[in-house]
Parts: sequence; C-alpha cells; structure tokens
Amino acid sequence: MQTTSLTALAAAQLEVARAASAGRSAVTVHGGREHDLRQTLIAMTAGTRLGEHESPGEATLQVLEGEVTLHAGDEAHDLRAGEHGVIPPQRHDLVARTDAVVLLTVATRA
Repeated sequence: MQTTSLTALAAAQLEVARAASAGRSAVTVHGGREHDLRQTLIAMTAGTRLGEHESPGEATLQVLEGEVTLHAGDEAHDLRAGEHGVIPPQRHDLVARTDAVVLLTVATRA
C-alpha cells in the first residue's frame, strides 16, 4: 500500500503557495489516466480565489487546514479544517478566507 502524509504535504504546498505570485499551489495525490479517482491537494493563501468553473462531475472537498468558502449559484458554503463537503454539480468558485489547504476528490469515470 502506498501512503502519503497529508500533513507534511499540506505544509510543503502551503509554503509553495506563499511564495507563488498567484498565491496557490496544487499537487496530485492520487490519479491519472489509468484511474477513476483523482485527488488533488490545493494550498491557497488568504484571499486567493479559484475563479468560477464548471463542476468536474461527482466531487468532494475536505478542508485540511484553514477556512474556505465555496460559492455555487446563489449559495455560499463555509468550510473549516476537519470539514468535508460535496461540491454541487454546477458552476462554482472557491475562496480562501485564511491560508488554507483542501483535498479535492473527483470521480473521473464517465
């Protein structure tokens, strides 16, 4: 079994995000063309926004560190470290209210 320390990876990616002009960093934890599941760790500095985009299909968001807000349509969903949410199947964006790290899980099977 392959294991990954999400705590260590989150800390490292948050440092990369803090040094990046865009204020964010992402790394694939699991996935690829041969897999039906993709997991991406995304680190964002406070105030950084992942602009509105289409829903990738069935997806969840787990907050590992900090606080974020997911906007979907007219709704805003606040999530904090330790919380898990299902991403609505519509256009949405994500804003880091504090320095934050999230784990995005997407089912890629058509």
